[in-house]
Amino acid sequence: MFVFRRPHGRLTARSAALALLALSASSTLAPVEAAHAAATATTVPPAHTIAYDRYSLTIDGKPIYLWSGSFHYWRLPSPDLWADVLQKMKAAGFNAVEIYFHWGYHSPKRGVYDFSGIRDVDRLLDMARDAGIYVIARPGPYINAETDAGGFPGWLVTTAGKPRSTAPDYTAAYREWMTQIDRILARHQLTDGRGTVLLYQVENELYDDSPDSRRYMQDIEDKARADGITVPLTGNHNGNFFTGVGAVDMPGYDSYPADFDCTRPERWNSVYDFASERKGLTRSPLFFPEFQGGAFDVWGGPGYEACRKLTGPDFERVFYESNIASGSTMQNFYMTYGGINWGWLSSPGVYTSYDYGAAITANRQLTDKYDQQKLIGYMTQAVAPLARTDAVATSVPDNPRLRVNARVNPDDGTRFYILRHADVADTSNDATHLRITLAKVGATTIPQQAGTSIRVNGRDSKMLLADYHFGKQDLAYSTSELMTQLRLGDRDVALLYGRHDEEGETALRYAAEPTTHVIDGNVATHWDATTHTLRLNYRHDGLARVAISQGDTSLLLLIGDNEEAKRFWQLQTETGPVLVRGPYLARNASRDGEQLALTGDADKAGDIEVFAGPDTHGFSWNGTPVVADATPSASLQGHVDGPQPVSLPSLTTWHVSEAAPEITPTFDDSGWTATDRTSTPNPYWNHKLPILDSDDYDFHHGNVWYRGHFKATGKETAILLAANTGVHLGNHGIFTAWLNGHFLGNNPSGAQQFPIDPRWLKAGGDNIVSVLVDNTGHLQEEHSGTFREPRGLIAATFAGSPTDIRWKIQGNVGGENLPDPTRGPFNAGGLYGERMGWQLPGFADSRWATTTLPHATDKPGVDWYRTSFRLDIPTGQDVPIALRIHDIAPHHYRAIIFINGWQMGRYISDVGPQTEFELPAGLLNTHGDNTIAIASWSTAQDGGLGEVSLVMQGNYRSTLAVKPVVAPDYQQVMQAQKALAKPAKANGTN
Repeated sequence: MFVFRRPHGRLTARSAALALLALSASSTLAPVEAAHAAATATTVPPAHTIAYDRYSLTIDGKPIYLWSGSFHYWRLPSPDLWADVLQKMKAAGFNAVEIYFHWGYHSPKRGVYDFSGIRDVDRLLDMARDAGIYVIARPGPYINAETDAGGFPGWLVTTAGKPRSTAPDYTAAYREWMTQIDRILARHQLTDGRGTVLLYQVENELYDDSPDSRRYMQDIEDKARADGITVPLTGNHNGNFFTGVGAVDMPGYDSYPADFDCTRPERWNSVYDFASERKGLTRSPLFFPEFQGGAFDVWGGPGYEACRKLTGPDFERVFYESNIASGSTMQNFYMTYGGINWGWLSSPGVYTSYDYGAAITANRQLTDKYDQQKLIGYMTQAVAPLARTDAVATSVPDNPRLRVNARVNPDDGTRFYILRHADVADTSNDATHLRITLAKVGATTIPQQAGTSIRVNGRDSKMLLADYHFGKQDLAYSTSELMTQLRLGDRDVALLYGRHDEEGETALRYAAEPTTHVIDGNVATHWDATTHTLRLNYRHDGLARVAISQGDTSLLLLIGDNEEAKRFWQLQTETGPVLVRGPYLARNASRDGEQLALTGDADKAGDIEVFAGPDTHGFSWNGTPVVADATPSASLQGHVDGPQPVSLPSLTTWHVSEAAPEITPTFDDSGWTATDRTSTPNPYWNHKLPILDSDDYDFHHGNVWYRGHFKATGKETAILLAANTGVHLGNHGIFTAWLNGHFLGNNPSGAQQFPIDPRWLKAGGDNIVSVLVDNTGHLQEEHSGTFREPRGLIAATFAGSPTDIRWKIQGNVGGENLPDPTRGPFNAGGLYGERMGWQLPGFADSRWATTTLPHATDKPGVDWYRTSFRLDIPTGQDVPIALRIHDIAPHHYRAIIFINGWQMGRYISDVGPQTEFELPAGLLNTHGDNTIAIASWSTAQDGGLGEVSLVMQGNYRSTLAVKPVVAPDYQQVMQAQKALAKPAKANGTN
């Protein structure tokens, strides 16, 4: 066993004793809850010991089943909503969250790091601690994540040194990042007792096993340890770095068995059996740092509901339980909450939404995938023997279309049978009997009731228990699945479930015949005095309740179908667990004497039922006492209200302005940057000089303008323009060009020759080529350096005459020096309106023309639209709101959407698929005034802007409270821009 603990000398024996004394009242809490309680105490918190062996991770000597989900705080720029996601994960049975930390998100410029506001990682990790959830930290330096440059900062593009190697320049850069992020992670480690950081991943998906890669890995590990990282170091390098130089403590595997083609959500691939990998791991558990929790979608794709179907509840049951059948005790699902590619966060292939078809949608709503993860997740936490199992031979089902895997806990004999179709793509409905092995009985066929069977209908999987002891109960077997079990005072409560209308059979052992009372439902009982077994037979239909008692043993058995089981929530209090039935979400529970205080969300009015110990005589819901009655199940049941109706304002009147003065020959670009560089450390610039790459001029994100000046000879017949906008998974970047104000045309990434009308030229005079170039992001880096591919113009030549062009470039104001560091480097690009602050609240648009939407234009270029509206969402309600753009027919424009100055969406009318853009509370003012600004870039003669409306995506009565994210307004940003800008005329302002 490999053990990690806090280094000696950091905690005195006396302070440790005081901390343990402070926790004595909470001795029943799991380590993660204990860490939270310790962190809120005034004494020094105790250190926790993290260890692992070939079976599982252990904390303070207790084996755990790690059930984790991925969440990216940087894809949700409203910190109060981080707590919402973490609480929802905890409520679903997750005991860990896996978090990427995005280097580029925190560093707009070399040596500049921001961990404040929406980048406050300390606050995030405190929220995880408060939610009672462990953290698997993934600080990179490279993270992939379908994000710009795979998480590398923009400034790294123009540095020398091969990325993800021991190259000195790259090493100096990533060590700078690690110093910054590690000092935060180190003070939140579980091994110090102050936080819940449990594991630290070294690098990401580094599949190159070369000597240099091994030295690179070792260097990162040494740096992490030198920075005070004491938790185990993990990796997801699929077979590399298990041994030798650069080996991590706990290696892991990536697995995406459904792939990413959401256009065919009904197509399934086979299950890969990781049993051989499990057998080969003699030092550590079978760990999945990334197992498929959804799929990313691409520009022009089918949309995320198709991805949610591809990886839906049936996929989760089959594949996640197959991992258990292989012996995995550590599963993390990528993603559990995907979020939003707000600003220019995305890599070229993906669009604004990073919903990922995940269990929790981008607007934070719970799905049927969430429900299924909860069903399995609760079981992994309730059934402790699952954390240590060995594969064991078992009889094949009597139906050859089905297969079963069996595992047994070597310490207590608990057995697990995972049953599914042999071909996971099989959609037929089948029935079978199982031959299982029971303690003291031996081989037994189940179910035993004549005329009954175990059904596997379609793409399904079932994990059945046998010889399982919980509380004071002895479960012989069940053909239903166990969701959870808990001890409430002097009785045990267990929740079993199965598919609606399928038969179920459960057998429990007692020393003598127990007293059985069917409180609700149709359950038949049979006592076998020979085997001392009580057998219950039933059909899963609604919720049945059976009270069983024998001597000092008391059990409330709840038997539901899937839909009923999903309605249950298990919460932890200071004195033990409680079970809650009914609401949309149950968040927290605490005790106040004989009263229980519950918090959560309700999507409609309805009943709430609470199962607690006999010392609980009432409860409140979201601070309001509930009139509750005792039920025959010895529970308390009361009624709670749903949310008040909400109506959203119509967006009827818009102000509009043309916004591409860069097209006109008279535009003053004297304040722009000349593209006069003739050298670069970037090896990917292999074109003619001077260098045109926008990154070389510190413009790393968003659209970029070029203006080329040339003295015409009159012989120029055409101009060949080449640009790179970011080509990946479809070529959806674009550039448009004008000559002396005349529209030349548009083209995706690549080269295009545009003919020139001789009448457009001013022979011997100053002529202007204006080019607006899209930047859909930098490619992700796998090891070759492709994130350094140039962005922007890369070449321009005339046909008919060797005329030279002198180019100037303009991107976001300040380049790497941000006038608006609050919103950060990804928020704004180089459009004229962005440079003028037209996206910001406080900008005066009253002199603009007014219009209604939809609005069409036959003039290629950029127009800006602005409107304002007021919201007054009832206090105590969570109402996810989105902005919708609707085009009756495809047009050729691409819109950039701002809410109160935050860029929350990029819409391409003729590509799609996204038409709704989430407006997170905190950025959206739910109790006051809001400003929408939309920049519409018409790339052809049929542009404009479609119909725009607000849509309500949900309505919940909730304790969730979201404070506005404070960000600068128009006046403040303009003041900051003046401090950065060189003297320039107004219409050329940088």
